[in-house]
Amino acid sequence: MPMNDLVLKGGRLIDPSQAIDRVADIAFSDGKVSAIGDNLSGKDTRDVGGKLVTPGLIDLHTHVYWGGTSLGVEAELLARTGGVTTFIDAGSAGPGNFHGFRRHVIEPSPVRILPYLNVSFPGIFAFSKTVMVGESADMRLIDPREAVRVALEHKDLILGIKVRVGKSASGNSGAQPLYMALDVAEETGLPVMAHLDNPPPARHEVVSQLRSGDILTHCFRPFPNAPVRADGRVRDEILAARQRGVIFDIGHGGGSFGFGTTRAMLAAGFLPDVISSDVHTISIEGPAFDLLTTMSKFLCLGVDLATVIKLATVNPAAAIKRPDLGTLKVGSVGEATVLDQANGQFDYTDCIGERLVGDKRLLSAGVVLAGRWWHPA
Repeated sequence: MPMNDLVLKGGRLIDPSQAIDRVADIAFSDGKVSAIGDNLSGKDTRDVGGKLVTPGLIDLHTHVYWGGTSLGVEAELLARTGGVTTFIDAGSAGPGNFHGFRRHVIEPSPVRILPYLNVSFPGIFAFSKTVMVGESADMRLIDPREAVRVALEHKDLILGIKVRVGKSASGNSGAQPLYMALDVAEETGLPVMAHLDNPPPARHEVVSQLRSGDILTHCFRPFPNAPVRADGRVRDEILAARQRGVIFDIGHGGGSFGFGTTRAMLAAGFLPDVISSDVHTISIEGPAFDLLTTMSKFLCLGVDLATVIKLATVNPAAAIKRPDLGTLKVGSVGEATVLDQANGQFDYTDCIGERLVGDKRLLSAGVVLAGRWWHPA
């Protein structure tokens, strides 16, 4: 038998795609997972005893068009510190600059970047602490034909159509950009990822338009446009959307996640489908920081570890129709994230300033890419 290229030995293997949660070795060869078992050997052997080994983490909502947009962060640096192996870029680029994103950032990247195309021609072009202009506020910037053209030209890469609506993102345009994004999505056979911030438009106007496979990001945002009533009841349009197959994504970011909303939704038995960070140049400084911080908040709010891992691996993989990702099945892509779970007292903050002192924190301890150990020296 040929020797494995890499073996991670003695870690707690958590792979929700296979209902695995046990101490085991995992081996990688030729860029793929080659074996799970005991006493495995390889050319490169790493002792990960006492650590967690999960499928490569997938962050469903990020902004990583670094250098091409004002909100972009560097995927490689974030992968090294945050354990993410697949970054889903949530519409940083539009039809007017997507080609640059692909050539200069996505293709050279050592970590996987899969993008949504913003329906607005320039993408998210003015997003900073001092300049904030919603790309959906000026309808002159939305040309559905151009969005269709670019989406089809790059159909091997683009996952779907991103649209941002709300007082900040679409101003007086209201929900009109959403309707145009849905037209583009229908024409191209792609799903929509919809951002919703403060009204207008109202929550029900947006959620009622989303189809099976579409994603509502910022799904646990605080009032206004929260998904839950003050009395703790989940709103009818939210329940109806889940029933018809809309995907609910956290998208923490700088203004879109509230502890109060989350506690109420969890108490009502409504888990998100996906945990994501919405990391960008502002939220990377807090309160989101990265995917592991957002995952840690859910741990501290009482969601069990295996479920938290599921919401950042197999579930986002299913949302983007990539069953080859988010799993450690033998023969799958050779990616894994190694984590430490620290216990103690840790301060967390949501987007409206509420603090939570939690007793758990997930920290990156290593990353496997293409079946090789990939980690800062």
